[in-house]
Parts: sequence; structure tokens; C-alpha cells
Amino acid sequence: MSELKLNLGCGDTRLPGYVNVDKYGTFGPDMVADLEVVPWPFETDSVADVQLIHSLEHMGQTTEQFLNIMKELYRVCRHGARITIKVPHPRSDGYLGDPTHVRPITPAVLSLFSLEENRNFIERGWPNTRLAMHLTVDFRIRSIGYTPTVRWKSKLAAGEVTKQDVMDAMESQNNVIDEIAMVLDVVKGTS
Repeated sequence: MSELKLNLGCGDTRLPGYVNVDKYGTFGPDMVADLEVVPWPFETDSVADVQLIHSLEHMGQTTEQFLNIMKELYRVCRHGARITIKVPHPRSDGYLGDPTHVRPITPAVLSLFSLEENRNFIERGWPNTRLAMHLTVDFRIRSIGYTPTVRWKSKLAAGEVTKQDVMDAMESQNNVIDEIAMVLDVVKGTS
């Protein structure tokens, strides 16, 4: 049996070997579905791989919608499923200049959906919302990557700045990072 792989909010980017899903049929997705409406048309624990490439920041304008999307993503994925999320950095013109972007997606936001991170919040006495515990979901962040803007890439290549300088600038300046790429693992059946 082949593993079900989903490219959610695919727009005009169709991935071979994936079920390409989009709200609009404009670019000929394999399936037209509004991902803000739950339940999704996939079986529980049926999905092995999900791609959300420049799509999640367009979904879930209300808190309720966004939390339902995250719960539904967890429901359809099997234990060990991998989720790749690529989004514009919230301090980039790529994010700020698009009125269809409804929510910044960052590693800090996604950490709220990790039981391990929720336990760390408790241990440290942090007031972060423990969404993994409240929603009974668990997404473990496997990796985080940042793509600097062309200007900052040039500075790195010329030796004018270090990677640490870029990371420091990212926290306080606009247009340092174009894209954040995060890979999550779905954890089920553990406590």
C-alpha cells in the first residue's frame, strides 16, 4: 500500500506523488477542498507526509479556525508523519505586502503545539499557552531553516557579517530573512 502524501494549499505548485489540494480549482489541483472547513476528507491516521508550502499563513484568520486546522492536521496524520512548512518571515516584505496573509507562522507559534515544549514551559515557569495539552496534539519540531534575503546573503558571502549576525538582526530588523522552513514530526501514542 502506498503512503498518502498531501500538498495542502498547493496553488499552482503541483508535487508528483502527492495529492495536491487547494481551495480553488484555478490551477487544476487533484482535489478541491477548503482546509478551513473541518473535517477534512481524509481518514484518521492515514497521512505519512504533508507539504504546506507558502499556504499555512493564508489559513485560519480566527483563532478557532487556526486551532481547528492544527487539530485536523494532527487527526489525519499517522504517528511519525512528517510535515514540511515553508512560510515568509513575518518581518519580510513578502509577508507584510500580501493582504491574504492572515497569520504569522513561526517556530515559537509551532512550539505551542509540542507536548515536549509545553512541559518545558511548565518547568521554566513560562506563561506560554500550552496548546498541545489543551488540544491533545503533539508536533515535534525536527528542524528550522532560515533563508536570508538577497542583500543579507551577499553580506554573508562577502564576509561582512556572520550567521550569528544574521540571526541577531532577524530578531529586530525587517527584510533580513525571506523564508522560514520548518519540519515537524507527528507524535502519537506516547505520553
